[in-house]
Amino acid sequence: MFTRILRALTATLLAAGLVVLTWPQAVGLQNTWIVAHAVSFRGAFVVAATAGALLMLALLVIRRSRTVAILLVLTVLFGAVNATILAERGLGNTDALVAGAEASGPSDATTPVTRGTANAVTVLSWNTLGDAPGASVIAELALAEGADVVTLPETTEETGVAIAELMRAAGRPMWVHTVAFDLVSKARSTTVLISPDLGDYTVTSAAGSGPPGNTNVLPTVVATPTAATGPTIVAVHAVAPIRYEMSNWRSDLDWLAEQCSGNGSTPANVIMAGDFNATLDHMAGRAASTAESPAAVLGECIDAASAVGSGAVGTWPTRMPALLGSPIDHVMATPNWQVDDVRVIDSLDGAGSDHRPVVATLSPA
Repeated sequence: MFTRILRALTATLLAAGLVVLTWPQAVGLQNTWIVAHAVSFRGAFVVAATAGALLMLALLVIRRSRTVAILLVLTVLFGAVNATILAERGLGNTDALVAGAEASGPSDATTPVTRGTANAVTVLSWNTLGDAPGASVIAELALAEGADVVTLPETTEETGVAIAELMRAAGRPMWVHTVAFDLVSKARSTTVLISPDLGDYTVTSAAGSGPPGNTNVLPTVVATPTAATGPTIVAVHAVAPIRYEMSNWRSDLDWLAEQCSGNGSTPANVIMAGDFNATLDHMAGRAASTAESPAAVLGECIDAASAVGSGAVGTWPTRMPALLGSPIDHVMATPNWQVDDVRVIDSLDGAGSDHRPVVATLSPA
């Protein structure tokens, strides 16, 4: 009798824990320390669940056990549900998938989409880990992708200017805007390059850290068009959810949601890209409820990668395969933009940064 009660209690507690890890937003724990870290790696959950299920299946073959059978069922369900969530968000595109498609023939699922209209905007985002790849590598990538906007967390103004000079020499001039909280650490600088084709821009985010003018610890650049016709460009860098920064991290996400919201009478027109240090799970509860943006995840912004079936591709860290990593770098936009294509660039994993670049092409909806 006691054994049955203990088995039932153990199974109940384990099931509850797996539910929290699978969908922490159901109980409001998605922004809490440890759980926030764990849910960032759903791909690793699936691998661990598969390994655990095979082990328990082997144990059952050797000796039948009701306890092991219960653990097997829970593990299989845990892995299956997380795999379903990943599949729903999308498991492509990466450079490796695109290369495979080109070798075997065209495929709508993996081949980059060309610009839908002449007014399309290509956005490249890359946390450079303090200028690590170097200006020439970043400029080469931006030119190859035909980027109109390049958002570069952890990138200094000096490197931003060097990138712009290289792009100008190649016939692709760019304006450079940088916000630096200090010059002690390169991580405290964020740079954005914007094509003159989009018009003139001014930086409206404050140089001092913290709301209402900026994110708390690491700078975000908010660039507003002077003619008020183009999109507001937000180059994002939220702080990581480490133990002593949890409050600042939650505040950063709240502030970013505000930047992607209209003022009531004027609809928002925003393109937001960078290192959010957050997956879609962490953004739960921060979407604006509007008929114009039913798929919004942060303010009125939709996640471009999820819109085209790439939302589960990991961008950090580069030492892990993309499908096991954490998708914390995003390109987002308000619903007046249509997502044509999104790719995670994994061919530069050895370039020096621990983040992968993300490139997205957006067209006016």
